[in-house]
Amino acid sequence: MQRVINKLGATLSASLTLMLGLCATATVFVATSHLEEDAVSLDFERRAGLRAFTIQRGLEEAVQVQSVVNHFYATVGDPTRDQFENFTRPLLERYPYVRAFSVQRFVSDEDRPVFEALRQGARPGFQITALAEGKVEPVPAPQQPSYLVVDFIEPVPGNEAALGLDVSRNAEIMGALGAALASGRPASTPPLRLAQFGPDERGLLVIQPVYRGGVQPTDQLARRALLVGDTSAVLELNGLVRKILESAGLMADHDIGLRIYVGAQAEGRNLVYRHDSAPQEAHWLDHLLKPGTLFRHPSTTVSSFDIAGQTWHLEISVPPRSLFADHYGSLLILLVGVIASLLGAAYMRALSMRSHRIQQLVEERTAELRTTNALLSDDIKARRLAERALRLRHQAIEASANAILILSAQEPDYTIEYVNPAFARITGYSSTEAVGKSIRFLEGRDSDPEGFETVWIAMREQREHNVVLRNYHKDGSELWNDFYIAPVRDESGEVTHFVAALYDITSMKRYEAELEFQASRDTLTGLINRHMLRHHLEQAIGVAERQKQALWVVFVDLDRFKFVNDTLGHKAGDTLLRTVAGRLRAAVREADTVARLGGDEFIMILPEQDELTLDTRSLQRIMDAVAAPVTLGGHTLFMTCSVGVACYPNDGTDGETLIKHADIAMYRGKQTGRNNFQFYTPAMNEQALERLRIEGDLRNALDHGEFLLHYQPKVDLASGRVIGSEALIRWQHPQLGMVSPARFIGLAEETGLILPIGAWVLRAACTQCRQWQLGGYADISVSVNLSVGQFLQKDLVSSIADVLEDTGLPPESLELELTESLMMTDVEHAIGILAGLKKLGVRLSIDDFGTGYSSLAYLKRFPIDVLKIDRSFVRDITIDADDAAITASIISLARHLKLRVIAEGVETDEQLDYLRHYGCDEIQGYLFSPPVPADKFEQILRQDRVMT
Repeated sequence: MQRVINKLGATLSASLTLMLGLCATATVFVATSHLEEDAVSLDFERRAGLRAFTIQRGLEEAVQVQSVVNHFYATVGDPTRDQFENFTRPLLERYPYVRAFSVQRFVSDEDRPVFEALRQGARPGFQITALAEGKVEPVPAPQQPSYLVVDFIEPVPGNEAALGLDVSRNAEIMGALGAALASGRPASTPPLRLAQFGPDERGLLVIQPVYRGGVQPTDQLARRALLVGDTSAVLELNGLVRKILESAGLMADHDIGLRIYVGAQAEGRNLVYRHDSAPQEAHWLDHLLKPGTLFRHPSTTVSSFDIAGQTWHLEISVPPRSLFADHYGSLLILLVGVIASLLGAAYMRALSMRSHRIQQLVEERTAELRTTNALLSDDIKARRLAERALRLRHQAIEASANAILILSAQEPDYTIEYVNPAFARITGYSSTEAVGKSIRFLEGRDSDPEGFETVWIAMREQREHNVVLRNYHKDGSELWNDFYIAPVRDESGEVTHFVAALYDITSMKRYEAELEFQASRDTLTGLINRHMLRHHLEQAIGVAERQKQALWVVFVDLDRFKFVNDTLGHKAGDTLLRTVAGRLRAAVREADTVARLGGDEFIMILPEQDELTLDTRSLQRIMDAVAAPVTLGGHTLFMTCSVGVACYPNDGTDGETLIKHADIAMYRGKQTGRNNFQFYTPAMNEQALERLRIEGDLRNALDHGEFLLHYQPKVDLASGRVIGSEALIRWQHPQLGMVSPARFIGLAEETGLILPIGAWVLRAACTQCRQWQLGGYADISVSVNLSVGQFLQKDLVSSIADVLEDTGLPPESLELELTESLMMTDVEHAIGILAGLKKLGVRLSIDDFGTGYSSLAYLKRFPIDVLKIDRSFVRDITIDADDAAITASIISLARHLKLRVIAEGVETDEQLDYLRHYGCDEIQGYLFSPPVPADKFEQILRQDRVMT
């Protein structure tokens, strides 16, 4: 009976011990399992967050690349196709996910033939096209009031279908352009199929407007008024996302699934990228435990962000994972706890039945020995697992791309005890050179003292810290790094070491510096650009206001710069701009600012200083620097400039007003003969408004037949008879009446309208002269002035030959007048053109002789027939000894060179007598007759008037 009681007591004690052990084991198992689940969830959130951050940053970088191209286009003004190609080529090589950079330009329907004809010169067969519904290849665009045409696109190979494409009927593109106009920032289209893509590819365009003058207005209505087109970057979405993930090393992780949607909702029609995760293989225990054992962690996360006005949705997921994939620790605890509980129960039962089990001692000891051996085997396995985990951690640290350091916590040196291989790759210091040294050796002599000081404070306070540091590589090169340090504690909580991670961000910093430079500097000259000019001008105005001092804003524009580009090419023009930029910088003080607005326009900010006042000598020094001879490709050029000056605060209190008024003053300098400087006056603003009105009317004057020619007689002094005429253009404006050539000829040259106007003058004058000859005045000739634009035309000689042939006028009856300053700009080029004209048989004369800078050496080489004395000398020859001497010298010079001499502006008998005395050949002026219409000139011929 006692034996039965002992057995029951032993069984009860063992059962209670077993239950307590199992409860404790279950509690620890559940807690550990939850920790493991949290670790898996945190790992998934970290990996998902990394992908979302990487993709968002990559997309923002792609938009920033588009802003660089737009800024370049706005800075240059209207770049050539070669400039656009040269600027975008390195960007396309650096960012291969950008399929193309393009420039869209608004073209009206009436300008379409001219636009297509101009582009066909560089690309035969060019025409404005459109994408027809259901067709892959573009077709000629149907007629409509205006088009938004793809004018430039790089690279052209692979994008031929987009060149010339009208995108104005594309609602997505026009919507993006409207959004960009409204916000003033780049805007993106939704995913769409583009002409240069395949039928299954989709992309989007990042669009940014381009405004006339290169300045983005602050007012939305002004933006639409000044809008001339846009620049865009064509992004192929699938390739873009892949490139972003590959550059961050995230494509190799196949456990993560990724779906990207672009649009208001994350739905199937907005899906642009899909990468499904690799399916998880079931553990063999899962098959034993049957369905329902798969343990699903939170496996999907969705994040959204806006890029260039479009909403991007990222859906990141992982597949279901096996219970045994992430719960080895908790399962091991469960197994060990059950075994321990069983052993405890057995031990309690053994104690309770010791007296009963004496006779079974040998058997029980044997059983205990077996149990001990099993536990020992489990312990050995556990130790092996721990050692394997330790080796794995060490191998992970060794393979890390970031530099890892382990430091002693001993102050003040914090000695380095370990560095991984990445440390040597990043810093250049090997493990032998670093281990045993203080961490302070990385600080260097010219590093970031404030950043390192925060590291020393964090280590003294034994806390985590993260900071961006600047120090140096072993070879002396600059090294930027993201530095993270954290304390390592022992079992008692004492800090024994520090672990530090160093991430190299040098390339990122260099790229940021490069973008900052491109955003603030002119790429051609290195001067500050339009954007930074505003900042400098605001600062200069603030200083001038505080110190109650004056400030000059000087607008410099090169005279006849277009001549250099047209004759010597844009490469020579760029070289000239760089030379002028250097001269302008050298001609001013260190505290002054020089900026390039675009083209051949420069802005200078000259503040008054306590020790130096502002005077016109500064302006003359600037003009003299520009006027120094320049040699380009064997050609010596004499450049001049026109300068306009606006003063703070008299002419404006803000930067925009000062630049505007300096620009107006500069144009006044152009109108007064170039190569001078003008200070702004309020009257100039009224002249500028009138100039805008005249410019608008001038464009329609030729089509409306508002131009007419007057003819001033040329009188031969030997016979006193009229032998020819000079054709002078007049403009009969419907509201303003007769407009003087002085008011519109200069404007026509600037706008390029001088070419069609000059062609009309030449043909009309030749036609009229031939009519007089057929009417009985066979000896009458006509002279026509050639403008700079006409003189630079490559087909000048052939076009004049065509006019002579069409009108029937003998070549010797046509005299072409050219200014000496025009020919002296590029002497060799001028000689070649003049030789071609002489072969036609026409006569050539130098107009306004004596007002330029001709040299006798060059004058001998010009195949000219006539020297024309400027009216400024003739006017004062009877009262000014200098003018009289100059006039006599010109006549004598012409005699020796066997040239005829004609004096213009003869108004008095005294002037006529002087010219006759010194042997002048011909005269024209009000003394005989002012310029008159053709019918009145013919009346003079019929009257056979003679000058006595």
